[in-house]
Amino acid sequence: MAKSEGVGVGTALMAALRLALFVFAVMEAYDIRTYAIKTYGRLIHEFDPWFNFHATRYLFEHGIKKFFTWFDHTSWYPLGRPVGTTIFPGMQLTSVGIWHVLDRVGMPMSLNDICVFVPCWFGSLATILTGLLAAECSGSKNAGPTAALVMAIIPAHIMRSVGGGYDNESIAVTAMVGTFYFWVRSLRSDKSWPFGILAGLFYVYMVAAWGGYIFVLNMVGVHAAALLGLEYFAPQVVKAVYGEVNFQNALKSYTLFFVIGTLGATRVPVVGLTPLRSMEQIGPLLVFAAYQVLGLVEVLRRRKGYASGSEEALKLQKQVFIVLGGCIGLVVLVLLQAGHFGPLSIRVRGLFVQHTKTGNPLVDSVAEHQPATKSAYWQYLHHMCSFAPVGFLFCFYQINNSKLFLILWGFLSYFFSSKMNRLIILLGPVASALAGVALGNAVDFVLDQAKMLVTESLEGDKGSKEETDADDKTPASKAAKAKGKGVKKGRSSHGALSELNDMAQQVSAVYNSSPGRVARVAFATLLVFVIPYYMSSFYSYCRMFAQATSQPSIVFQAQLPNGQRIIVNDYLDTYNWIRENTPEDARVLSWWDYGKLLPGFLRILLSLSLKEEIITNYTA
Repeated sequence: MAKSEGVGVGTALMAALRLALFVFAVMEAYDIRTYAIKTYGRLIHEFDPWFNFHATRYLFEHGIKKFFTWFDHTSWYPLGRPVGTTIFPGMQLTSVGIWHVLDRVGMPMSLNDICVFVPCWFGSLATILTGLLAAECSGSKNAGPTAALVMAIIPAHIMRSVGGGYDNESIAVTAMVGTFYFWVRSLRSDKSWPFGILAGLFYVYMVAAWGGYIFVLNMVGVHAAALLGLEYFAPQVVKAVYGEVNFQNALKSYTLFFVIGTLGATRVPVVGLTPLRSMEQIGPLLVFAAYQVLGLVEVLRRRKGYASGSEEALKLQKQVFIVLGGCIGLVVLVLLQAGHFGPLSIRVRGLFVQHTKTGNPLVDSVAEHQPATKSAYWQYLHHMCSFAPVGFLFCFYQINNSKLFLILWGFLSYFFSSKMNRLIILLGPVASALAGVALGNAVDFVLDQAKMLVTESLEGDKGSKEETDADDKTPASKAAKAKGKGVKKGRSSHGALSELNDMAQQVSAVYNSSPGRVARVAFATLLVFVIPYYMSSFYSYCRMFAQATSQPSIVFQAQLPNGQRIIVNDYLDTYNWIRENTPEDARVLSWWDYGKLLPGFLRILLSLSLKEEIITNYTA
């Protein structure tokens, strides 16, 4: 009785500690993003954030109906721009919505201040969701808080989410992680498929927030396609190691996600019917069609009373695939001939060809569109360049649906970021989750060894059988037993399964031997010293990175010859002078980045920004 009470108290303390770490991670995520606010005040940063604020202010003052029909004459003069139908409005809608909520509850804030703090708030929310995702995928409760601690401060996310950096990515990363978390959560069990609704809603928010929604859609589509392949086409040895896919649950989850997500996406003006016409989004659509066809096969099989996997069921499956597959193929062919599907966008083509051959000098000239370098990965991931690959390998151990998602997400994020430097932002959440998997398993391992030592010191040696039982409670022993059980089932049918079983038993024997136990304790002791050292180094680096990138640009810090640090506000004074001393219909000739800033800062001044034609002719 006393022993069970002690175990209960220990479990409660660990749960409380994990919750405390989550809270600390959220507070840290908020604090590390407020350097610019503490130093320069509640000021929106230069260029794109000012245009985003300009659009937010128009939505706030004129309402949503006029916003979506708004033609802005104060930018890209004399052409102007139909802003309401050419931007992703998620951030503007979010900020105005927050203003109304705060005003209703008696906590009013200015629209400017809300826009300044949005990156900080959503950075904290992304931290929570990343921790939940890591815990869901890894099966380790300790992976959640460790992943959250990494996500809170990782530079790959901070670079687009500092206070005042009112960029689309500051909320889009949160929407992306939310979509992935609820997608994976919907696959947990037979009754978890309703979470596919939340995955679809988060995806709609992602579509409204950023053009990177294409990656999110294809990421879920690739994972769903992989589950389909494992269910119907994987060899028996793979199925024995992988376990159950649960096709019916995946069918319901993906159907909800795709239907809700696609319907919502088509309501975003800048997107429209693109999800049904774009070549880069056709893959998930085909996966959706495949799921519906196979779902129909299952319905027909059950009605006819055929056993799953029987010759009659396979024959039925083949017949349905031939008929419906032929019809779908014919429809696609007709639509292709009619020009229904558009070509790949120039940015997507740029991921697969050399950037000097995209045909667009503007795209070619942008530094962040170039392939990522090793130094870029170190700059934005730092020590997670080492921890994340370890977590990636951990995911192959006792692999399941959720771990497969982390594997695919990590691989595809790395692939695309290697093609375009800007897409390193996609690596921030997955690197944090994978690092959390590695660190969480390390914490589990250390705690298991500590528990073993404490148990032995209190109870002493009670015989080899009891020692073996104690060892069997470690994760490695459990995993070896689980794998042995799963493999024994197919030993008579496949030689490879028998070899895996023998190998697992050999590893378990070494792991549980006396030298193995000594080695485990020594390795756990090493981890106790090594991990805090590297994590403290990572924390210090992230703090320095956050300070260095928290520069509004329109004001900045400088150092006098005597060592005194001052804030230089010459740019800010210049913009204020222009606003106060020029006519309301003045035209300002500027480079295009400043053309984005001027309408927002000067409010009513027209800006003539250098267009692509000028860039093409004068940047040689």
